[in-house]
Amino acid sequence: MAPTDSPPRRRWRRHGTPRNPGADLARLPLGLDLRALELAEGIRAALACALVILLNEFLAWPPLVYMALAAFFTCLCDAGGPIRFRVPALLAFSGIGALTWMGFGLLRAEGLAIAIPLACLGLFGFSFARVWGTGATAVGNVLSIVVILSLTKPLDPRQALEIGTMFAAGGLWATLLTMLIWRVHPYRPARAAVAGAWRRLAELAADQRTLLLAGEAGTEGWDAHGRAHRRAVREEIEHARVIVMDLVGMRGRLSLRGAQALLRLEACDQLFGHLIALSDQLEVTTDPARLGAAEPLLRVLRPMLVVLAHAIEHDTPVRAAVLERATARLQAAAGADPVLAPLADAMAERLRIAARLSTPEGFLPGGGVGSTQAEPWAARVLGPVRANLSWSSATLRHALRVAVIGAPALLATAPFSDEFAHWLPITVVVTLQPFYAATWQRALERIGGTVLGGVVGAVLAYFAQSPLVLAAMLFPLCMITFTARQVSFAFWIAGITPIVVILMELVHPGHSSWAVAGLRAAFTTAGGLIAILGWLLLWPSWEPRRLGGEQRAAIAAHAAYARAVLSELVGERGADTAEAARRAAGMATNNLEASISRALQEPRGRRRAELGTATLVDATLRRIAGRLSALRHDPARAGLDATEGLAWRDWIATSLARLASGGGALDPRPAPPAAAGMVDPLSRIARQLELLEGALRRPAA
Repeated sequence: MAPTDSPPRRRWRRHGTPRNPGADLARLPLGLDLRALELAEGIRAALACALVILLNEFLAWPPLVYMALAAFFTCLCDAGGPIRFRVPALLAFSGIGALTWMGFGLLRAEGLAIAIPLACLGLFGFSFARVWGTGATAVGNVLSIVVILSLTKPLDPRQALEIGTMFAAGGLWATLLTMLIWRVHPYRPARAAVAGAWRRLAELAADQRTLLLAGEAGTEGWDAHGRAHRRAVREEIEHARVIVMDLVGMRGRLSLRGAQALLRLEACDQLFGHLIALSDQLEVTTDPARLGAAEPLLRVLRPMLVVLAHAIEHDTPVRAAVLERATARLQAAAGADPVLAPLADAMAERLRIAARLSTPEGFLPGGGVGSTQAEPWAARVLGPVRANLSWSSATLRHALRVAVIGAPALLATAPFSDEFAHWLPITVVVTLQPFYAATWQRALERIGGTVLGGVVGAVLAYFAQSPLVLAAMLFPLCMITFTARQVSFAFWIAGITPIVVILMELVHPGHSSWAVAGLRAAFTTAGGLIAILGWLLLWPSWEPRRLGGEQRAAIAAHAAYARAVLSELVGERGADTAEAARRAAGMATNNLEASISRALQEPRGRRRAELGTATLVDATLRRIAGRLSALRHDPARAGLDATEGLAWRDWIATSLARLASGGGALDPRPAPPAAAGMVDPLSRIARQLELLEGALRRPAA
């Protein structure tokens, strides 16, 4: 089979998307993820915002504009997930947003000398809300926008009450639509998240086969494969784990559906470990028979993973007989190879578990279901705050940076009460991120998306013949934009900008649509540049300074993983301990790669020698993890003497722990094991440890 079209597809995937950073850690994660299209989000946003604007065109009652704006903002701050978590966040936003607009509108009437300091305090608090997670981050960002908009016009008590009431009504309207559209699918977010993990696994398997068919990947190619896929799969699995556990915790007991989701996710995670072990074998083997057996195994595996992902997401049954035949072919492909056969059998077992959970009979557990106890409210709220009340917290410094940079932006724009000037401080606040790489990326995407969207909006407004036509345009624009909200941030901004241009045309008629688009582009560009400059000047926290901590944590996690695997091999511990350690090691490596990626995207003058060392450490730890995964399925493990196994376990784990703490040179290797089949796997781990020791010594030398 000639892989004529495989390399272009592989290069595209490794360039990265927002959901898959790719092999090149120096690249910004820009790209399109078309699987993130969500039609229900588009319908909800169109009904929530555009319908109210259309109603205002018929009734000509200006307060309806505030209701539409609040509905629009409520859609913006919805981070998704189980509906019982979404609704409280949306209700909180509606109430806090209404009080914020009323309060700062009244303070604006008392003078900017009072309003702006308190507004900066509000910006600090809403930016600091990110300590409570993604949902709180989204709500806090939009509330920061509400703070800025509320300063554009002073309000008397009657106006404040009217605007606050309409704002709350708009938020409740959008929340009601959320409940009506999603109420019958409480398990959909968990199913979609678990299915996403299985799809990532299918991509990993497909890329392994592509490298195998290419035949000349070498160590560099397999390292790139690991960076491009292992990090993405681990992040997808952990993302799904959070959603599933949130769902289980919300219900208080492990329901049948919740147990089904957990079992599917656990099968996916274990299959991930098997594919890592397979990568390790394919990277080092030169046996044509083994390579020939691996190709049909991967060719059969990938479509099975895709079918299971589709069945999980859409809650549809699969044809058990068809999947069983495919599983049998997968085992038969590797059955003659003593190294691949155990891996194929382990993969088949996990696939059968997932297949049984997707058959018409469904999931029928034999034992009772357990119960879960939610963490106390005070610990959930106050714990993250206490943990971040330190100058070492990037979140605390970020919140303070937002407040300090927001002050002059508000002082420069608030006195003029211009309907467009508020775009400057809004851009500054929403562009600023805790890390430089994220701030730079947001600035680029926001500026590029605004320019493109401004042109589209100006053209649409230019050809519209009446305000009613303009209002009608909002419905398809809102629907398209919110449907593709998660596809790309730049695409999202390009879709939001025409909506803003048309809204400005409706709220402030008489302005040229081209002038509105130009002003928005100018203010956005200026705001993005101010955000980048402000980050550089105010308490910059360069990533190379954090690399050492992430590097030590990753090495220590692999020390625990090595101890767990070799303890499993000699019968001291069970497979559960090794699985938990593998997961922790994968997450630690992901954190290290994320830190390396941020460091590579910072100005070149900030790069230090530690960056090259961290990159080598990352590649070495991935190889060690691959060899440990392969050891768990190596048929030669049965011949490992317990005494020899304990000696190698202690040496490998102690060596990694010593390297993590910077404690000096490694001890001599233990004697080679008597089992000939175990000499090479353990020697390969030892060579990687010695390579790691040399890399860590080099900066000091």
